[in-house]
Amino acid sequence: MKCPGQDTQYWNKEAIFETPCPKCGATIEFFKDDTARKCKGCGKKMVNPNMDFGCASYCQYAEQCLGTLPEEFLQNRDDLLKDRVAVEMKRYFHTDFKRIGHASRVARFAEAIGKKEQGNLAIILCAAYLHDIGIKEAERKHNSSAPKFQELEGPPIARTLLEKLNAKEDLIQEVCDIVGHHHHPREVETTNFKVLYDADLITNLQEENKDGTMDKERLERIIAKSFLTDHGKEKAAAVLLNQGE
Repeated sequence: MKCPGQDTQYWNKEAIFETPCPKCGATIEFFKDDTARKCKGCGKKMVNPNMDFGCASYCQYAEQCLGTLPEEFLQNRDDLLKDRVAVEMKRYFHTDFKRIGHASRVARFAEAIGKKEQGNLAIILCAAYLHDIGIKEAERKHNSSAPKFQELEGPPIARTLLEKLNAKEDLIQEVCDIVGHHHHPREVETTNFKVLYDADLITNLQEENKDGTMDKERLERIIAKSFLTDHGKEKAAAVLLNQGE
C-alpha cells in the first residue's frame, strides 16, 4: 500500500513549491515528497521545509516509509531542523529584511562559535533564528521593541513555530528559555546560551559600527568584559577589530 500523502493522484497545486535557501537566499524548487534538495546557487543540502513526519507516531506503515529515507536524514533530524526554522523565521518576518538579515548573521556567527565551544548546534541555531521573534508582538502590544518586551513575547511564538515543525519537547523548552532571556545572562548559563549571546552581541556591535567610527578602545573593552565564551571573544576580535583568527 502506498501512503496517500505520497501518491501523486492526490496531489494539488501546492504539491510543487519554492522556498528560499537559508544560506544564500536562492530559490529552491521542491516536490512535496522530496526529502531534501541541493541549492543550485551554493550547493547547500536543504531538508524539505514542508515535510511532516508526525504521522510516524501512529501510521502502521511508518517503519517501511521511514526506512526509505536517507540514513543521514534519520540520524540528524535535529540538526536539519534548523533549516526549516530558518524558513519559518523568514516567513514570519515576511518583508522585514532588516530583521531577517540580523537573525541570519547571528546564526552564522553562532554556528562558528558553537562548533568550537562544542555546543548543541540544533539548539543554538534554532535559538539564533528565533531569538528576536517576539519583536513584532512587542511593538504591537507594547509600542516598544525594548529587550524586556521581546523576551516576554518571544517564547510563545517560538514554541508555536517549533511545535508546527514537530521539534522535540526538550529542544523546544531550551530554545524558548534562551529566547526568553537572551539579552540578560543569568549567573549560571549553558554553553548554548553563551554561544547565542556572544553571536548576538557581535552582530549588534557590527551593525552599530557599520560606518567604522566606533572607538577601537571601546570595542576592545567590550570584547574583554562582555563576551561569555573564549571563542566568542576570538570571533569578535576577528570581525570587529580585523585581527583574524
